[in-house]
Amino acid sequence: MKKKDIQILLVDDEPDILEIVGYNLSSEGYTVITANNGTEAVKLAKKKKPQLIILDVMMPEMDGIEACEKIRKLPDMEDTIITFLTARGEDYSQMAGFDAGADDYITKPIKPKVLVSKVKALLRRYREDSASSHIVKLGDITINHEEYKIVQEGEEKALPRKEFELLSLLASKPGKVFKREDILGKVWGNDIVVGGRTIDVHIRKLREKIGNEKIKTIKGVGYKFVI
Repeated sequence: MKKKDIQILLVDDEPDILEIVGYNLSSEGYTVITANNGTEAVKLAKKKKPQLIILDVMMPEMDGIEACEKIRKLPDMEDTIITFLTARGEDYSQMAGFDAGADDYITKPIKPKVLVSKVKALLRRYREDSASSHIVKLGDITINHEEYKIVQEGEEKALPRKEFELLSLLASKPGKVFKREDILGKVWGNDIVVGGRTIDVHIRKLREKIGNEKIKTIKGVGYKFVI
């Protein structure tokens, strides 16, 4: 992927930050999109699907933490790198950011050249993840994202799209409990209204195909993939 094809969404309510940081990233050849509040950031993320989002925490209308949570629930945004750029360095702020789904944390002030180097490192991680993510092996299951199929103990199994996407989501972070509302948002999309039983039916069908022990129910919360 060429630099000009890489979109970076820069979100900050300070015009100087948007201008200075945006200029330095544009000078490196990246395509920079800007927003000055969290609400606008969520709309642009949904529309543009950038590879990297640099997000301030303290903003009007919607702060960065809430914006990050909403962006992570958008379809096809789970692989986007999100880093916070903020003057707040307290531990609780960083923890809140990571809990919301952020990948990294950059504290202002930061020299433009240092920021550009940081961005390059984050994008390298994105490219490496993207290159290696089409085939994932977890225990006796191999998931092929390009062909929408799995292989278990040498047996190839084709799955309907939603079952495959559900399995891919749970298997993307083995051991992590995915809440039911997050599953609905990422697999079915926030704009599509489906009943709560929809997840249960798809989980039951998956268990019939790959084994009950692979997907564990966390009562009252959601589901997790177990290797």
